[in-house]
Amino acid sequence: MSQITTHILDTTLGKPAQGVVISLHQQNGNEWSKLAEGKTNADGRIPDLLDTGLTVPTGIYKMRFEVQAYFDLLEVQAFYPFVEIVFNITSGEHYHVPLLLNPFGYSTYRGS
Repeated sequence: MSQITTHILDTTLGKPAQGVVISLHQQNGNEWSKLAEGKTNADGRIPDLLDTGLTVPTGIYKMRFEVQAYFDLLEVQAFYPFVEIVFNITSGEHYHVPLLLNPFGYSTYRGS
């Protein structure tokens, strides 16, 4: 399993959000470097965002969720074209960063 994982649940539909492009970035000073990118599967997950066994160094990271295309496909007007979640990696343990999404709001938490 990737050290950093995520999933998206569309809380309006009560279903996983399939086909959302997600990218992972690492902060370097005032710049961001893209480390990985993938697309959510039918379960709203990207199981292999990072190579299994790869441990990223401590630091600040962000996941960018490109949600506009998802809502466009559903023909739903949405307020947020993308969502960025910034978080701090402090150890080599597993980090799960889920996104609970609807057209006019979102929520996140550190999962397990």
